[in-house]
Amino acid sequence: MKRVLITGAAGFLGSHLCDRFIAEGFHVIGMDNLITGDLKNIEHLFKLEHFEFYHHDVTTFVYVPGELEYILHFASPASPIDYLKIPIQTLKVGALGTHNLLGLAKEKKARILIASTSEVYGDPLVHPQSEDYYGNVNTISPRGVYDEAKRFQESITMAYHRFHGLDTRIARIFNTYGPRMRLNDGRVIPAFMGQALRGEDLTVFGDGSQTRSFCYVDDQIEGIFRLLHADYHMPVNIGNPGEISIKDFAEEILKLTGTEQKIIYKPLPEDDPMQRRPDISRAKELLGWEPKVKRAEGMKKTWDYFKTLSKEELQKKEHRDFSKRNRK
Repeated sequence: MKRVLITGAAGFLGSHLCDRFIAEGFHVIGMDNLITGDLKNIEHLFKLEHFEFYHHDVTTFVYVPGELEYILHFASPASPIDYLKIPIQTLKVGALGTHNLLGLAKEKKARILIASTSEVYGDPLVHPQSEDYYGNVNTISPRGVYDEAKRFQESITMAYHRFHGLDTRIARIFNTYGPRMRLNDGRVIPAFMGQALRGEDLTVFGDGSQTRSFCYVDDQIEGIFRLLHADYHMPVNIGNPGEISIKDFAEEILKLTGTEQKIIYKPLPEDDPMQRRPDISRAKELLGWEPKVKRAEGMKKTWDYFKTLSKEELQKKEHRDFSKRNRK
């Protein structure tokens, strides 16, 4: 039985990856320090013989006994609320964490897939964004800690590929949504749906003309799985090219939820990208992949999931473990 290590296993994408690899007959080793992850996302796996969990911070030395065929590095704060609260930890997991896992992959002779992000493109001057675009990133802005962590992650991964001949993959992930997202993590979809559930007005930043492209989690996981098994080491965009303005999207949420709230507007955060849409030509050609789930279908599934949350979960604010120990 092939063994795979998935970091960030208790997070949104990491937990769905654990499910997929279990379903594909792998022995899955999940790893997470639980700063932003939640064990409830993977608690259904603990009873399985071929799943094990390591509570560990990948910015320190990573040891896993036995053979490993694959490593998927998904450990990183991914929402603005998180990486603005723990900027140093965000940079460390992109730099030290990636270095540790590349070293582990080298030792185990394992193939490693790195989870990068569309944020490497910054506030793009090219639209849609293809993998050949180098980006427009403000390195010293508050958002820069996440953007630059991911850009360095790509650089060191390619250095290991070129210098050590390591078998690497890089997935540039665009906005993804679905069940197990944290309701109050600051991203567009959980923010809107949380406000709708609480009977609050929906908050749009700026005039709402900025655009995003949303990919349902099942499609995202399929793209990542295919990329891992493809013979290609350069970055590949994995996302949905269906583009929509934030204002129009807020109106879609109001219609979906059947609520009577209105849309209110607040100032746009610093360096918030004005356009985001992936060019997925490379993924189509190399992986035979493109999204299948329509936004209306995916949003209904996500809304149904959020409606199952308890009143306590709905009302609570984010109180993650951002202690000094974890921020250093």
